[in-house]
Amino acid sequence: MTTNIPPTQADDALSPETLTSTNASATTDATATSADNGTASEAGEHPHQRIRSFVIRAGRMTNAQTKALEELGPKYVLDVSDLQPLDVAAAFGREAPVVVEIGFGMGKSFIEMAQHDPLRNYLGIEVHPPGVGATLLLIEELGLTNVRLIKHDAFEVLTKCLGPESIDILQIFFPDPWPKARHHKRRLINPEFLALVTPLLKHGGEIRMATDWQEYAEQMLECLNNAPELSNTNPEGGYIPRPEWRPLTKFETRGERLGHGVWDLVFKRD
Repeated sequence: MTTNIPPTQADDALSPETLTSTNASATTDATATSADNGTASEAGEHPHQRIRSFVIRAGRMTNAQTKALEELGPKYVLDVSDLQPLDVAAAFGREAPVVVEIGFGMGKSFIEMAQHDPLRNYLGIEVHPPGVGATLLLIEELGLTNVRLIKHDAFEVLTKCLGPESIDILQIFFPDPWPKARHHKRRLINPEFLALVTPLLKHGGEIRMATDWQEYAEQMLECLNNAPELSNTNPEGGYIPRPEWRPLTKFETRGERLGHGVWDLVFKRD
């Protein structure tokens, strides 16, 4: 699943979306700005290899988070450093539907979803170390067996480690909106990204998104509507009411009191 410039997003987020994008604001991969590494003009290069939607900030690790990475990491964090195809069933020790979240931030809502959905395997991708450490503590505290984490750039995980039709649900909540026009190219959700992830979804699988940035929500909706293999689960088109399965965060509750909106989208692979 974030990227984060404005203080806008899930209370879980602290690491912006790993792919380079998600859980914006304080979130999913704590990302704020990232210098372009060049253009994607070389043959075979995907744009996201050159323009990242996240930047890893040097956030302070607590002692508990550091200890969690050292002691719990080997148990719950998958090593994908060799970027080889990942045997997801083996990683979880069972065959079950797979939910992948890009940029889970500090993990609170991600873990809450996994806790209430034990029949699915939850695979979270995040690059922000404090967020991974905090999430490991939650996994251990709740004794969850259906959660595994990957601390790596989501783009590489999606392109090299996950195979076609390997994901039942892909979640990207509150990606960094990169509000300045000159930074829009850093936004995670665009036609190229959707072309990359759609083949990874099983037929009938879903891609779920949410943002509290209206202009970005409009861009997301346009991109999804134009994706050839995806269809809106809202029969009237447009956004859906906040789904019960997406936990309400403290940030979102505070935003509602201030009159801020949140836009949810769920599209299905035909």
